[in-house]
Amino acid sequence: MPMQLSTELGSIHVTDHCIATLAGSAAMDCYGLVGMASRKQLKDGIAELLGRENFTRGVVVRRANDNLYIDLYIIVGYGTKISEVASNIQSKVKYVLNDVIGLQVDEVHIFVQDVRVIK
Repeated sequence: MPMQLSTELGSIHVTDHCIATLAGSAAMDCYGLVGMASRKQLKDGIAELLGRENFTRGVVVRRANDNLYIDLYIIVGYGTKISEVASNIQSKVKYVLNDVIGLQVDEVHIFVQDVRVIK
């Protein structure tokens, strides 16, 4: 169900896919992030690393009681401080969605699925 924003010129309908694309793109710009992971449970203890063209698959957009929640499933680089990477991603995603679309994101949840060596 698209989100509707009203302006003095008319209404704007923004789909969840659009929100997920912007959130995934913003997250990929953050240092320490290797890539997005599949939302599915880990298979045989290994998280599936998604390519840059598929980062929306690692993003879930949820709405409840006029609140917007973003869930990101990520893989971080070995040797980075996970809490710092997650905090940077949360800040960047909130800023981009507010700046680009004008959405007020209530919460950004980070699920670290794996740690990989950055080459």
